[in-house]
Amino acid sequence: MITIKNIAKSPVLAWALAAFLAKDALAALPIQHWTQPSGAQVYLVESRAVPMVDVQIDFDAGSRRDPAAQAGLASVTARMVDKGVLAHGQEPALDENALDDAWADLGANFGAEAGSDRMSFSLRSLSDPALLDRAAQLAARQIGEPSFPDEVWQRERQRITAALREAETRPATQAGRAFQRAVYGSHPYGQRTTPETLAAISVADMRALHQRALLACGAKLSIVGALDRAQADRLASTLLSRLPARACSPLPSVPDVQPLAAPQDIRIPFDSAQAHVYIGQPGFKRDDPDYFPLLVGNYILGGGGFVSRLTEQVREKRGLSYSVQSWFEPGLHAGAFTVALQTRPDQAAQAVDVARGVLDHFVADGPTPGELKAAQDNLVGGFPLRIDSNAKLLSNVANIAWNGLPLDYLDTWTAQVQKVGTGDIRAAFERKLRPDRMVTVVVGGKP
Repeated sequence: MITIKNIAKSPVLAWALAAFLAKDALAALPIQHWTQPSGAQVYLVESRAVPMVDVQIDFDAGSRRDPAAQAGLASVTARMVDKGVLAHGQEPALDENALDDAWADLGANFGAEAGSDRMSFSLRSLSDPALLDRAAQLAARQIGEPSFPDEVWQRERQRITAALREAETRPATQAGRAFQRAVYGSHPYGQRTTPETLAAISVADMRALHQRALLACGAKLSIVGALDRAQADRLASTLLSRLPARACSPLPSVPDVQPLAAPQDIRIPFDSAQAHVYIGQPGFKRDDPDYFPLLVGNYILGGGGFVSRLTEQVREKRGLSYSVQSWFEPGLHAGAFTVALQTRPDQAAQAVDVARGVLDHFVADGPTPGELKAAQDNLVGGFPLRIDSNAKLLSNVANIAWNGLPLDYLDTWTAQVQKVGTGDIRAAFERKLRPDRMVTVVVGGKP
């Protein structure tokens, strides 16, 4: 019997999938897009290398919409989707154990999670019509008719609370939270789940969020697999069939992340072998026209691993840290730009000075032509690895769907990288980054 696990274990099938997707990475990757009568938007890539279908469904129900006093509401709502479904007509209610057994019988996988911007549901199934239809029907029940059992929530809340309290004993947690509070201020991106906010969340709050935010008209479905447009359209309709059938009203706007008015230097004593260092500020939105200059520039600055400037100056030349990196987190709002490293507490001040010096120099002068050429070669050469599996391809299609990117985004990605010039990078970094107003957080060392 062919199952998802068998496909994953088969060298022949795995090679066929990798070869097919690698070939497609250098050719066209046609993305079909249409809007269903309900208003749901569907994005499809037909991939017939293996008999599988992967689906991601996204809703504007991420943590940016959590009330401050109930931070974590979106996350725990998604978590509880796996804990049971309601009875419906002739269909009996299913608890979490029955759901696990049902998915095991189908040889399929289903999951739910919430990030800062969106709540996402995922389905992976064989494309056999009978199996796929049964998997879609079960997924539809979990998406549309979760039971949110209170006794399970009480158990899960205790587990999450214990995990949060344990995490608070780690310097990395302390550093990350201090950094995000300073960078985001009162913006929802800076909200963090605590035992207190969990205590304020009830299953009634989860049901209200589900009924309010999970509507077919607001869904974006990304589908990759061995099926055609008609089959994908039927699949999408089935997956959304248990959601409330009503029109979408405009959602309340969420304010933008405010730029920093002044630098902050936050030092938190912590008895640990390593000091955790974060340097950064609000960055940019995903739809910013500077996206590709910032992508390529950050690869040179600190995103390219051992070939980055930060690694060369902080690790290779001075031995101050085993690893140092930088990244942007663009979303619907300006996600943080971050430089992060770990070092001995007695070296923290020097490591901060070196990292900030590299950053200042890069923002002021940009990269050299040689650095740019090396970065472009590495990024373009590694592009096939970004879409060499159905899961990676699905992630890219969902990114296109969620952010409203052009349907030919993957086809033109390498050309966009190659046309970036040194002046483009310097100008983009000067527009986005203010080294004189950044947050610096160091957790570690004695008072």
